[in-house]
Order: sequence, then C-alpha cells, then structure tokens
Amino acid sequence: MQVEVLNIGTELLLGNVTNTHLPYLGRSLFSLGLRIERQSTIPDGAAIRPGLLETFDRCDVLIVTGGLGPTTDDITREMAAELLGLPLREDAGVVEAITARLARRGIAFRSRMRRQAMVPYGATVLPNPNGTAPGLYIPARQSPATSTPHLFFLPGPPRELKPMFEEHALPILRQIAGESPECLCRTYHVVGMGESTVEEIIGLELSQRGDLEVGYCARPNEVDLRLIGSQSVLDLVEPAVLAAIGHCLTTCEDEGLETVVVNRLRALHRTVAMAESCTGGLLAHRITNVPGASEVFPAGYVTYANAAKSATVGVSADLIRTHGAVSEPVARAMAEGARRTAGTDFGLGITGIAGPTGGTEDKPVGTVFIALAERGEPTTCQEEIFATDRETFKQQATQTALDMLRLRLQPGKFVPKPAPEPSRAKGSNKH
Repeated sequence: MQVEVLNIGTELLLGNVTNTHLPYLGRSLFSLGLRIERQSTIPDGAAIRPGLLETFDRCDVLIVTGGLGPTTDDITREMAAELLGLPLREDAGVVEAITARLARRGIAFRSRMRRQAMVPYGATVLPNPNGTAPGLYIPARQSPATSTPHLFFLPGPPRELKPMFEEHALPILRQIAGESPECLCRTYHVVGMGESTVEEIIGLELSQRGDLEVGYCARPNEVDLRLIGSQSVLDLVEPAVLAAIGHCLTTCEDEGLETVVVNRLRALHRTVAMAESCTGGLLAHRITNVPGASEVFPAGYVTYANAAKSATVGVSADLIRTHGAVSEPVARAMAEGARRTAGTDFGLGITGIAGPTGGTEDKPVGTVFIALAERGEPTTCQEEIFATDRETFKQQATQTALDMLRLRLQPGKFVPKPAPEPSRAKGSNKH
C-alpha cells in the first residue's frame, strides 16, 4: 500500500519552522505495517491544488498537514472539495467547538473563523480539542470519472496533529491496512566505528540473505545499523551482529548514548562530574537531558579560561604553562579535579581546539584530549582530532567522552553499590 505525506506551509520552505511531522508519522505508520514512500512540501496558497492533484494517481493513502486555518492562504479544504467535486457545508458541531474554545480563552469569535467549520460533503470530521481547525478524513473513491486515495487532512501544529492522529486517524488507518505480514525494525547504535566498516564486517553478509532490509544512518562518531524483517529472522541473525559490533554497540533501544550512561550509573549507584573547556558545557547538557540524571550528576564545571581551570577544579597554573591548556596532562588534571571537587566516583575532563583558528603544527584545529578519572584507579586519556566545524567538533568530543565512560561501566566490571539512604528532613523523628 502506497502512503504519501504532503506538508503544506510556506514557513516550512523558508526554514522558519522545522518540519517534525515525518519522523512522527513514519514511526506511527510502521506500527501498522505501512511505510511512507514519498514526502513533499509545498507553500500555502495556489500551489495546494496541483500539489494535491499530482498525488491522487500515485498513492493509496495521502496524509496532508497544514492549510486548515482561518486565513486566506489556508485553502486546503477548499482545494480538496473542488478537486473531488464535493460541496462544502458548515458543520454546526465544529462551529460550537470553536466558539466554546475561544470563549474559554476570552477570545472574541470572528466571522472569518467559520471557514474552519466548512466540511466537504461525505467527509468525517476529526475533532481537535487542542486547536480550532478540525481534521478531515475522506474515503478513497474509485469511479470512471475520478479515483482518489484515502485522504487525511490534519492541522500543521504538532501539538494539535499528534493527538488527533493517535486518537482519530490511526483507528481508521488500522482498518484500511488490515492484517499485514509481520515486519519489525531493529536498530543497533554503534559508536567508534564508521558506516563503511559496519557494512564490511556484517552488513554485506546480511544484505545477501534476501529476507532482510539492511540500512545505515551515520551521525558524528556514531552509526545506526538498521535491520527490517520478521521477528524470527531478526532473532536468527542477532548473534552474528553482536559478535561483529558488540564491542562498539551502545544500545538497541531508541535512546541516546547519554541515556545509556546515566541509566548504567544509576543501576550501579555511582556518580560523575566533568570539567569542560572546548565543549562549553555540552556534555553536562546532554547528561541533564536524561530523566533521573540528578541521582548520578551533582556538578559540572565549564572551565573555558585557564584561570577558571585553576580556580574551579585546581589545575596547576604551572602545568598549563608547561604543557599548554590543550594537552594530556591538563585534561587529566581537569578530570581528577572535577571528580575531587564534586566528590564523585568518576570525573571527565575535555580540552581542545574547536577552531576555526588557534591550531598549530603540533596541535592542529580539531585536536582534543579527553580524560577519565576514577576513584582509586589510574586516570586514562585519549587524544583525538575532529577536523570539522565547531558544533560537530563539540558533538564528537562529548560522544567520545560518554563512550569512554560507557566502556568503563560495562556489565560485569562493577558490583552495584548499596543504594544511598534517603536523607531525613531536619527535625524528623523517624528511624
């Protein structure tokens, strides 16, 4: 079954708004055994008519987002009704819902808003409790005069589209899709191994089977190996996959490396702090994006200036003068100082040259030293060169730091500490 998505909105094409609909719709449809074959984006206004028309003979399901509002450029419903030869009628229930919503918010009802209540004859209204524009569903039509796919018209704002899609569109799509062959997607997140390497050591072998779809998605210092097939085939090939990439595999779940690290620290009841220079707090930001990070992360230090390295985490000024701020000894001292200052089990230190200037022959732009300190163990340090733009450099550096800690936290290496006792409130007489 061919499924297409048509996103409507000039703001999307101008780059003023990021289009987040595709990943959400793609995941939701995959759960029904449906795959999006094509996505298009067109501006508001006159482009809507040809944009709709060219899809009708090409797909079985068309999901249209945007262009349902009250302004003159929101003409999706009018164009659809014209192309399908369906008269528009005002839906009293929609008018009532719009009026009630505006009244709750103290907004006056304007006559222009009635446009949102115009519904093509035979269309099903998809209620929108999160906005004023309802969605619409028009069943597929097959006739000598015209053939059209199943049409879903959804509002553009994600906070309106997502609940409407889940509550009203998905049940209809489930009936349309019917029973489909079992098809699952399993993704292996790999760090420290390039896309071509993953393909060489396992991907080519898997693609030759004929019963698996093999794909890759590369990001800075990370690559996803994506396998699509039946449960039995995925389970059959998994031992070979783990044997090939297990040492670089972070997770098979839909989660980032920071989530893996935080969850492992929580399971072991251990803590980490970090001192960051060239990454400017990105490592701490990634850690604190994970729910539950407060259990394992008491403090992080952005020691961008040399004086801050000394004053905040105790890096010797003589050490910096002797070796330079971007050096292995300084990275080690930053990691140890962060661990000591915060009183944690682990400390990470990152110092480097993000560029585009500041490099030397011995230390070119992209050079970074990443150190990992552990209570009672020798401090280790890695030197890397990430010759790229500043933002990607910071992403790669923090990814490497997280992976160093992940490898140190591998199962079997640590026995979990007893969970810390919850602190009692001052004056409490509970025992």
